[in-house]
Parts: sequence; structure tokens; C-alpha cells
Amino acid sequence: MAQTTQPTGKKGQRFKFFGNVIAELKKVTWLSRREAMYLTGLVLLVAVIVGLILGGIDYVFSFLVEKIFTGS
Repeated sequence: MAQTTQPTGKKGQRFKFFGNVIAELKKVTWLSRREAMYLTGLVLLVAVIVGLILGGIDYVFSFLVEKIFTGS
């Protein structure tokens, strides 16, 4: 009686890995288009606000350092 074996080489492991990845992706609960758009906009809004705050802080510190070192 012939016995079949699974490939144990690297090639077989790669195919098994990708098969497992695809199986896991099928289990994922994906966001709706509306939720994805809302959350993307929210992330962009927060990024812009944080950028403006950090830019303002940088401007103030640059101004203060310039005034301290130039003495004017």
C-alpha cells in the first residue's frame, strides 16, 4: 500500500503559508465603504490638526531661539 506524504520542502511550506493567509483573510469582517471613508477622513483631519499644532510649536520655539541668540 502506497503512502502519500505532504511536501516538506520550502516550496510546500510557502504554498501552505499562502493558503493559510487566504483562509484567514476570508474570516475577516471588513468595513463597509461608508465606514472606511469616514475613518479615513477622521485620520486625515487628526493628522492635519496635529501637524498644525506641531508646526505652531516649532515656529514659536524657532522664534524664541532666534531672539535669544541674536539678542534683538
